[in-house]
Amino acid sequence: MSSHTEKEFQDLLKEQASYEEAIGLMAWDMRTKAPKKGIEGRSEVIGVLSSKVHEIQTSDQMKAMISELKGRTSSPMMERAVEEAEEMYLRTVKIPAEEYREYVTLQSRAESVWAEAKDNNDFALFQPYLEKLVDFKRRFAEYWGYEEHKYDALLHSYEPGMTVRILDEVFPKVREALTGLLSDIQASDNKPDPSVLEGHFPKNQQAAFSEEILKRMGYDFEAGRLDETIHPFAIGLNQNDVRVTTKYDEKDFRTAVFGTIHEGGHALYEQNISKDLAFTPLADGTSMGIHESQSLFWENFIARSESFWKNHYPVFKNYAPESFKELPLSDFYKAVNEVKPSFIRIEADELTYCLHIMVRYELEKALIGGEIEVKDLPYLWNRKMEDYLGIIPSNDGEGVLQDIHWSGGDFGYFPSYALGYMYAAQMNAVMRKDIDVDECMEKGNFKPIQEWLRANIHKYGKMKKPLEIIQDVTGEGLNPDYLITYVTEKYQNIYKLSK
Repeated sequence: MSSHTEKEFQDLLKEQASYEEAIGLMAWDMRTKAPKKGIEGRSEVIGVLSSKVHEIQTSDQMKAMISELKGRTSSPMMERAVEEAEEMYLRTVKIPAEEYREYVTLQSRAESVWAEAKDNNDFALFQPYLEKLVDFKRRFAEYWGYEEHKYDALLHSYEPGMTVRILDEVFPKVREALTGLLSDIQASDNKPDPSVLEGHFPKNQQAAFSEEILKRMGYDFEAGRLDETIHPFAIGLNQNDVRVTTKYDEKDFRTAVFGTIHEGGHALYEQNISKDLAFTPLADGTSMGIHESQSLFWENFIARSESFWKNHYPVFKNYAPESFKELPLSDFYKAVNEVKPSFIRIEADELTYCLHIMVRYELEKALIGGEIEVKDLPYLWNRKMEDYLGIIPSNDGEGVLQDIHWSGGDFGYFPSYALGYMYAAQMNAVMRKDIDVDECMEKGNFKPIQEWLRANIHKYGKMKKPLEIIQDVTGEGLNPDYLITYVTEKYQNIYKLSK
């Protein structure tokens, strides 16, 4: 093993990470502050910089360093970095450089067109861009290779080790449990009154409360910021610059408050990855499923719990309109946990959330497999929404165009949300054996929770693979029973259902 080569390898990884940080900053700017006329030129710049990343990842220099260092590094961290770089090399080198640059430029343009199409409920405007993106992804899947289903090649980008075979075993079990519970809830005479949450809630007061909660969660505002966007996201430029965005609705505070907490969960993960991993491919969440487990843990298992609001409801009232001043906590808690099928995924209640994901998964799988075409999506989307949630979108803005993911070519991403929810339920069950989570929330003391997550998940970054994290933390692989038990017990309580 050559220490000289190891130093050169680290320098090369740092150069790659620097380009990626610049691309990330431009992407954040395009989604938050950039003027419309600047989008076209910015897309070209992102394309150029992404080509530089592609060049580094597939360079002869990278290939030679991986070959020399593999199995001969000075530390486990460096060995994992080599392993990660090799996997990226093997996947990336299969895509022709010019084709990759064309794809990245298309991504940036498509996102801008998607936003316009969404605002105008005009799928036809977005359709030609989406068709090109799907063509790219079908080709990429062939380049990468797969054993059983073409979609497996795309799943691997977000959740290594996950396959269509596994999802098609797990998802139907969860869907059956959720739709059965949903049917019981809709038949119940003990429904919360959501009207108690109505009333004008000024954006600036929602922002102030959201910032207060982020600070209490442990989000470091000296290493991040909160901004407004059309579709909420968190982005880690580096461990000292992890940004959160949210969307405000002055008629429904839940969109911003729970959305901000969700993105805050993502950000806490990135802010607490070990600093030793900086400027390596390991300074990131190990998979999108594990990433989603962190955001959904905070959003649902913490922020939608009665214990959380016992402490934070008085704080909430300091920012909320007068109409909340006399509202009992029990009524408030039940109302924020109302189960009601809705069109918008990011506004879905926690019981129906996974059903939204299954709609998208089934369409993506069929699309990449060539069983359906892009032009079929609006019709098929509406049919699946009717089948699973009993509702039909009135326009494409609240239907097939609502998510940003497809405009970025992120096929294979959506299952991560449902997987993350299942992972979070498993982690929640184990955490409660180690610490009194309810007592922590009632006292507003999140430190034990933060430290547990940091020690068991956050600090590792990509040092551990997703299935390793789940196995090490919970003592077993993916098990949907924890999620089914959690939602069943919670909603039997709220809706007074027979057990």
